[in-house]
Amino acid sequence: MNKDKVHESVLYNEIIHALQPNSSGLYVDCTVGAGGHARGILEACAPGGRLLGFDLDPQALAISRETLAPYGDRVQLVQASYTSLKSVLKEMGWDVVDGILLDLGVSSMQLDTPERGFSFQEDGPLDMRFGPETGLKAADLVNNATETELADMIFRYGEDRLARRIARAIVKSRPLRSTSELSQVIRQAVRNSSERIHPATRTFQALRIAVNQELETVRDVLPQALEALTTGGRLAVISFHSLEDRIVKEFMHRESRNCLCPPKQPICTCGHKATIKEIRRKPVWATEQEIKDNPRARSARLRVVEKIG
Repeated sequence: MNKDKVHESVLYNEIIHALQPNSSGLYVDCTVGAGGHARGILEACAPGGRLLGFDLDPQALAISRETLAPYGDRVQLVQASYTSLKSVLKEMGWDVVDGILLDLGVSSMQLDTPERGFSFQEDGPLDMRFGPETGLKAADLVNNATETELADMIFRYGEDRLARRIARAIVKSRPLRSTSELSQVIRQAVRNSSERIHPATRTFQALRIAVNQELETVRDVLPQALEALTTGGRLAVISFHSLEDRIVKEFMHRESRNCLCPPKQPICTCGHKATIKEIRRKPVWATEQEIKDNPRARSARLRVVEKIG
């Protein structure tokens, strides 16, 4: 991983403002990456605030350890999925925390490292795993899934209307071993498409989501995060595509309501009580200046909730 290409933390100021760190608080960065957001949180909660950081990527953790070294024992980093949030907090003896950050999706560091296989713009192996020891590689799906399974995956996770055509071309061209091979197959399959984005964009997104089970892990961690927050604590989630954001939005909307019964039902029978309040109903987007400085911030959207008693 090239340290010169360490990514800029998107919505940095908005995150610090959203979490409102205090000098005795406990905070969790579920996707610590290079440590950009974590460093800002630790600065804001000095001198006594502490932070726990999760990441599956050992290369990212090596960089964040260096970045966050000046904060000493105020920070603890673990190589693990954020789906283990509840168990790790229990091991640490943190009953509740004051703030949790989830910065979802692939990082710029991973995109800019060809051997990780995330980018169709660089030649590399078809890997796409967030952690080097976790599950199937993208190559396993590309070369072993049936045409129907591939088409369903590309349509569901990539939202590509040409999913069947792409899946058919992939199957005919197998085996495929590199990102450039796959990208070329897709380009040939949809060469007459009027899409403005690169034709491989949605397929690569779909494979990455499937390999890392991204939607399932988001669904898993949100209830854990809510349970871990103290009253008045805040959860901030940055998502980068509509599939993630839909899960986050629906969860936050549901848990901020006192009743989930059908609107026309005269009496509540569900017994559901709101446990959070939405700080803003609509997401916060990056400013024009941030997008100019960091184009990858264009699709980032931030949702924030606060736990209520």
